[in-house]
Amino acid sequence: MQHPIGRVFMAVTLLAVSAMVQAADKLYLFNWADYMPPDVIRDFEQQYDVDVVQSYYSSNAEMLAKLRSGGDRQYDVVFPTDYFVTRLIRADLLQPLGEGITGRGHLFDEFRDPSYDPGARYSVPYQWGDTGIVYNTRTMPNLPHSWDALYDPEVNPDQPFALLKGDGQFSLATLCAWQGHGFDCTERDQWVAAAKAARSTMDRPNFSGFVNGLAAIDQVARGIIQVGIAYNGDYVHKVATGGEAYQKVGFFVPEEGSQRWVDSMVIPKHAPHPELARQFISYLLQPGIAARISNYTGYTTPNRDALSKLNATLREPPALPNEATRQRLSVTPALSGEDLQFVQQLWTEVRSR
Repeated sequence: MQHPIGRVFMAVTLLAVSAMVQAADKLYLFNWADYMPPDVIRDFEQQYDVDVVQSYYSSNAEMLAKLRSGGDRQYDVVFPTDYFVTRLIRADLLQPLGEGITGRGHLFDEFRDPSYDPGARYSVPYQWGDTGIVYNTRTMPNLPHSWDALYDPEVNPDQPFALLKGDGQFSLATLCAWQGHGFDCTERDQWVAAAKAARSTMDRPNFSGFVNGLAAIDQVARGIIQVGIAYNGDYVHKVATGGEAYQKVGFFVPEEGSQRWVDSMVIPKHAPHPELARQFISYLLQPGIAARISNYTGYTTPNRDALSKLNATLREPPALPNEATRQRLSVTPALSGEDLQFVQQLWTEVRSR
């Protein structure tokens, strides 16, 4: 029989070890770069006595490849764009969120039951916005608010331009929109026509390559390119913080239509700390925290109760699209099976020629 003092000592020791284990816990995030305020991370670390470790990706395709190669066991919270949520679900890379998330009641109704995740079983919206064209308003003041700015060689015969780095489905969808089939095209003959136009575009001497959205804005500001593709929130953030060089950068959503996207928070199927991940998602759903995130990123929020706390510029276009712009926006179709394989193979052929 153990002496009572020994039992007390053991209990104290176990409590100390437990506290040490809790303090040593880490939350692993896999996110887009510069997409989370450092002070929000710091406050969460202090409140929950954990360390938050962030890793970054530059495209949804890169994120998906990482999760498929074992990353679903390395990260606790990931931030995919809507149609990639569907791909992750179909690839069995996510776990249901269950009842452990609090704060969904703060969301706008339109974000509570998304088409890409019916019933919102696997995802919670983080930020949303649209994709458009950035350009130099001084060198190209009369540029039409159309995909012609990129794809019509008569509209732009010699000024350097770039396309968006990342998933081929998006690039083909912009060409579908330009050709009159809508950004949300799904027919194979439309994709083939878009692929031919993409190849023709890439053969033009003033095509400079593929860059991400932030780089496109920076390159327009520095005069490396004159036209590119970027996201509305990145544009708002850069114009507000980047200095004089960014005042000549303009942004528009093409008249033929473009992408309305939602970046979401999900938990990988084998996340090392799923309960802590649920606490983190719930923390970000608090209206005050959601507002701090948007005020940092330059994007508007799906959080209804946070909207009044946003900076004034985030409650008006281009950060918050007006009704006319919303009518031109479409979600990217969630392809699967042979259709997804067809588009991916088509894009690989376009890039490899």
